[in-house]
Amino acid sequence: MHSPSFPTRIIPPPPPGWPSWEALMHLALAEAAKASHAAEVPVGALVVNGNGTIIAAAHNSPEALHDPTAHAEILALRAAGTAAGNYRLEGCVLVVTLEPCMMCAGAMAHARIAGVVYGATDPAAGAVASRLEALDQPFLNHHPWHMGGICEAECKEIMKEFFRGKRQGE
Repeated sequence: MHSPSFPTRIIPPPPPGWPSWEALMHLALAEAAKASHAAEVPVGALVVNGNGTIIAAAHNSPEALHDPTAHAEILALRAAGTAAGNYRLEGCVLVVTLEPCMMCAGAMAHARIAGVVYGATDPAAGAVASRLEALDQPFLNHHPWHMGGICEAECKEIMKEFFRGKRQGE
């Protein structure tokens, strides 16, 4: 059986004005900290356009918004669409502290973002590489590039600390 072939993906350097993907991930981690302080699972995300401008930043808010779709990625994509005046976010990159789930991966493909950079993998529900390679499905008409492991230790630690506090009743 012949497997479908995808063009070789070249992962670009960070956007103009940013010395590294780590510099952007630290801003996403600041968003994750906001989520943690609000008793939300600490995931933060931002959308950067091709000029290096952050056009949206968000953190998990399903508890506060009573909305199961209020993941950091979805909220950042919504805000970016508003900022861009278009739901198609071509040339934009999503930077997120945790590997996106299936819902968020689908939204990224529909938004036609150029790529996604994430910190920690999510062995339970990660849909970019861990549990499902959602962005690489041949039936999609858009395949964002993806790169994980940026500031991975810091991204894992904020999650571990949050859930440690939950178990201890904080």
